[in-house]
Amino acid sequence: MAPLSTSPALSDDFIPAQHGFFFPPEWHPHVATWLSWPHTEASWTSERLPLMLPAYIDFIKAISASEQVCINAHNETVMQTAAQKLTEAGADMSRITLLPHPTNDSWCRDHGPAFLINPDRQERMIVNWGYNAWGGKYPPFDLDDQIPAAIARYRNLPYVTPMTAAGPVIMEGGSVEFNGAGTVLTSRACLLNQNRNAHLSQADIERYLCDYYGVQQVLWVEEGIVGDDTDGHIDDTVRFASEDTVIAAYEANKNDDNYPFLQEIHHELKQMRLLNGKQLTIVELPMPDPIVSDGLRLPASYANFLITNGSVIVPTFRCKQDQTALDLIGQCYPGRAIVGIDSTDIVWGLGSFHCLSQQEPSI
Repeated sequence: MAPLSTSPALSDDFIPAQHGFFFPPEWHPHVATWLSWPHTEASWTSERLPLMLPAYIDFIKAISASEQVCINAHNETVMQTAAQKLTEAGADMSRITLLPHPTNDSWCRDHGPAFLINPDRQERMIVNWGYNAWGGKYPPFDLDDQIPAAIARYRNLPYVTPMTAAGPVIMEGGSVEFNGAGTVLTSRACLLNQNRNAHLSQADIERYLCDYYGVQQVLWVEEGIVGDDTDGHIDDTVRFASEDTVIAAYEANKNDDNYPFLQEIHHELKQMRLLNGKQLTIVELPMPDPIVSDGLRLPASYANFLITNGSVIVPTFRCKQDQTALDLIGQCYPGRAIVGIDSTDIVWGLGSFHCLSQQEPSI
């Protein structure tokens, strides 16, 4: 086969799955991890931003211990501020690249690119999904929507934009979880929400997932956790640890608001069968104590961890369940260092380390 064109935009009728491209699991080796430096009050107020930055910088340092970190910086001032803070914190700047890519907010998991690979052809490409800030909740989001194309140009990679008659298909990276063997997990509360792709049916959404992520099976849970303004992203509830093992958030306290939702997810997971007919192995991951700020229950979850080449970076929340969660996750990812970083101030922005990052796989 002839190689893909490296002129960035592929035609709208290009279907990645038909050309052997797929989204690999997060444990697949990375070229880098992408972030978007926080610079506005969209997620953290001027009072909160200085409180979250030390943990955010620790996060960057932890990623850079085993791979490159690429950071979208809104403008030259933000770039200089980021470089100064990272340098003062002792970060290895040879492993960090700051790029002049304007952004509205910091949640790169959702506005960043979906990198696909084709090992047989030794090629990579990007899916440029549409982005509308979780159903138009937090305008403006026009700059974030342009990030995948900007990164495609920077990497000299072709990209395709899934289109319908109504415009680009809306999809967020935190709403999908992959096992690397043809299966994606997602939630109806998010992907079937009328604030994303109201004109598409569940069957339509499944077709786009299969065509543009290169999967053959879509498994659905119903809901997310309380306080999650994304309408139920899967990366707060269920994560693959291997082709047939999931780590699933679990709440034992029947009086907790999350109890019925997480019980239902566990029931759904037990009914699922993979493409080979195998049942999922389920590892129960405890939930942290509730974190409430200004009367709002925050979406704190240990499941919002990031897998890097050498580690798993796990949010912790200053409670007794922290060590149990770290130990359980460590058992699921042998050979990787388990790095716990206090995310109490980060989660005030309604997300944590997985939400903030998007991995770039190697071929």
